[in-house]
Amino acid sequence: MREAAVVSEPNPLQRIPGVAIVLVLLIALFSAIAPGFLSVANLSNVLVQSTILTMLALPMTLIIMTEGLDLSMGAVLTLTSLCVAIVSLATKSMLLGLGAGLLVGAAFGTVNGWLVAILGIPPFVATLGTLGMAQGLSLIVSDGQSVVGIPHSVRDIYSATLLGVPVPIVMALVTYAAFHGLLYHTRFGTYIFALGGNREALRYAGLSPNKLLIAVYALGGAMAGIAGLLMTARMNSGHPTAGLGLEFDAIAAVAVGGTSFERGNGWLLGTLLGVIAVGVLRNGLNLISMPSSVQVASVGVLVIVALFLDGLRSRA
Repeated sequence: MREAAVVSEPNPLQRIPGVAIVLVLLIALFSAIAPGFLSVANLSNVLVQSTILTMLALPMTLIIMTEGLDLSMGAVLTLTSLCVAIVSLATKSMLLGLGAGLLVGAAFGTVNGWLVAILGIPPFVATLGTLGMAQGLSLIVSDGQSVVGIPHSVRDIYSATLLGVPVPIVMALVTYAAFHGLLYHTRFGTYIFALGGNREALRYAGLSPNKLLIAVYALGGAMAGIAGLLMTARMNSGHPTAGLGLEFDAIAAVAVGGTSFERGNGWLLGTLLGVIAVGVLRNGLNLISMPSSVQVASVGVLVIVALFLDGLRSRA
């Protein structure tokens, strides 16, 4: 594998229908029952609120393509958000806060990859363990309290605009473009497909599947660090439970988008549509004042419906 191989994207007609149909139905439903849903301000709000989930779901797609899973991502996001808040508060520097979040996130991702690749612990068990570690550290470093007094350099990120476009949306678009290029136009992207589909080919090519797997998990942790900056800016504080449960939404978005949990078969655009579908669902339920418990159950129903529609289409 000396030359950079280019992996072609799947035919859109083979992957879009399930999530696209669900998304259209959700938009039609909430347009009818939720006042103000179709307003420009609300639709912009849906996209802005989906940016953090986008930054988690894209690396989660790569992890799932390796036949893995990262249950710790929400807890690591919480910890990195606290690190951003604490360091930026102490130094008055947004960049140092972001650096701290990136370092902590990448460290947890590397540990996840090491547990899975080197020790051979199943991803579910390994990342469940690091979930508990990250959650415990979040309570320790914050003493169970919110970290407030965040500098304006951090707070303003979430409300700032660039050429009229909210900065969080710009960050999400840049992130998607970077992951698209990484997965479909680099050798590393080719290796990710092989990790889930044919690891023996990597060994025959003189590559180390274990090192590549660790790199994929480390990338996921680093992205949780970047998302931690947005989480801190969004909440105007660091909170010890802020990101818990977001790993469920990330996995749901990947599943709704059509990425398979085996054979290294995934598609980033499907994940992006899945993120938007989850965002539309949660926003619509908020507008009609549904409790959070119903929202969590509804995300689960969304996954089942989208996969059911894909199953019907594949049998047609």
